[in-house]
Amino acid sequence: MSDQRDTPLWLPPRPADADTSADDFRAPPEPERSPEPEPAHDPFGGEPKPWYKRAGGGVAALVIVIVKFAAKLKALLLLLPKLKILTTSGSMLVSVGAYSLIWGWKFALGFVVLLFVHEMGHVIQLRREGIKASAPVFIPFLGAAVWAKSLGDNALAEARVGLAGPVLGSIGAAACIPIADATGNDFWRALAFTGFFLNLFNLLPVVPLDGGRAMAAMAPWMWFAGLLAVLVLAFTYPNPIILLIALLAAMETWRRWRSRREGDHAARAYYRVAPLHRALVAAVYLGLIALLVVGMDATHVARTFADA
Repeated sequence: MSDQRDTPLWLPPRPADADTSADDFRAPPEPERSPEPEPAHDPFGGEPKPWYKRAGGGVAALVIVIVKFAAKLKALLLLLPKLKILTTSGSMLVSVGAYSLIWGWKFALGFVVLLFVHEMGHVIQLRREGIKASAPVFIPFLGAAVWAKSLGDNALAEARVGLAGPVLGSIGAAACIPIADATGNDFWRALAFTGFFLNLFNLLPVVPLDGGRAMAAMAPWMWFAGLLAVLVLAFTYPNPIILLIALLAAMETWRRWRSRREGDHAARAYYRVAPLHRALVAAVYLGLIALLVVGMDATHVARTFADA
């Protein structure tokens, strides 16, 4: 019988003279297979989280970072009066440099001086009320600020502090008019106009502006009228400064009104002002507005394309 009968089925028939060894009866090696990728798994032994859960963790981490940054920013703002680099003279120089980018250094210097005169009105009145106040600290494009523990024992004292700034600031702006007449230089007239406008804007009847301080003793309900005016300005002429004032005004108006209506006896007594004093505050407030409007009209310089 032929040896081919014992040949496995997977091998081809062998010739008769072929060498028959044990290797001929081995099965051919199977082809190598590439290793399959292992499924992704959580290093802590759990199942992979859906994408929206992973995104939620990232948002939470971002919120935590923002909250921490806001806390540090608040602490920095409270330390501003104590930092040597931000003293009155240093912050004035920084503000002059910032405003010089818009108006040139001469007008920037005059504008910052008018801001200083305005803020010194607040400082002088605070110290007359027996309240320790810091020197003005200037913030580029936001004006200047004075730090004090309070604005007085009652709304009348707060109104005196608030109106003292526009009163002295208006006198400072008016001082530019005789210089303009003596020199014939419209630079001083334009500076006076800007000073009048600055003080008039501060008399808007909304906190934290000076007009809102006056309304605390005169007519607190006017805070809502002032807030509406600021919101109209914010939508009509949107810019970061107006938007910031609108935000602060909304928060402060709501806080004060709630404190006035729901507060204890001391909170309600703060806004109790005698009719005579209320009338005096109104006379100063309305008189300032009238004088500032007249001053702006008298110092307005019409610009032409040739002046640009």
